Amino acid sequence: MKSFPVFALAHLLGFDLMPRIRNWKALTFYRPSKQTEYVHIDALFGEPGKNVIDFDLIESQFRHLMRVAVSVREGTISSSTLLKRLRSGSRKNATYAAFREVGRVIRTVQLLRYLSDAPLRRRVTAATNKVESFNRFSQWIGFGNRGVIADNDPVEQEKAMKFNALLTNMVIFHNALDIAEIIRQLLEEGWEIDPEDLAHISPYLIEHVNRFGEYSTHELGIQPEAYDPKLDVDFTPLREQSLIAAGLGQAA
Repeated sequence: MKSFPVFALAHLLGFDLMPRIRNWKALTFYRPSKQTEYVHIDALFGEPGKNVIDFDLIESQFRHLMRVAVSVREGTISSSTLLKRLRSGSRKNATYAAFREVGRVIRTVQLLRYLSDAPLRRRVTAATNKVESFNRFSQWIGFGNRGVIADNDPVEQEKAMKFNALLTNMVIFHNALDIAEIIRQLLEEGWEIDPEDLAHISPYLIEHVNRFGEYSTHELGIQPEAYDPKLDVDFTPLREQSLIAAGLGQAA
């Protein structure tokens, strides 16, 4: 239930929230009215007449919902602070209840899309795997104190998180440089590089990183060579496949 306002807020801010679905048995689909019945998928919505969206509540609170969304977009209030305030006394908070109802609508639609669209499921799974891989990589980098931020000062907590993010991105960038350099060497040796193979290479490499090694600072003053992002590999087929999968283009 706590996720419903998140779906609603994401929708009002223009985001298409589509998490990977694992435990379908614990999820509820909501009907637009008590009289609504579906020929083939009615069992997904539970008992007839149950799990109904309160559209009257949404309509009565619509102006408040939009005001809240604009406040978040303009930075007047953060989304996390907003959700915490809405949850407090949520049973008596009509705005929270309206967010919940909107969230039920959006999540039901997203679940139905997820069920009926196999390419969408593959895209969601691939994107989620990337995010989870990054999080594991970031946690591995921030190994000090087992990754626990023990300081109670919010400023120091933010510093620790930002420093960890900076170090994580630096290692990723270093890995990307090494990967690109190896690809250039292979191309010079006459190897044919398939962009499909490159698409499976991850920059979250840790085998060559010694977190407990010796740290030298004598090279800090050395100016590195300019970064060359260009690879002599045609990535056009991959881009076309991505557009087709997203329904934004057609094969040439």
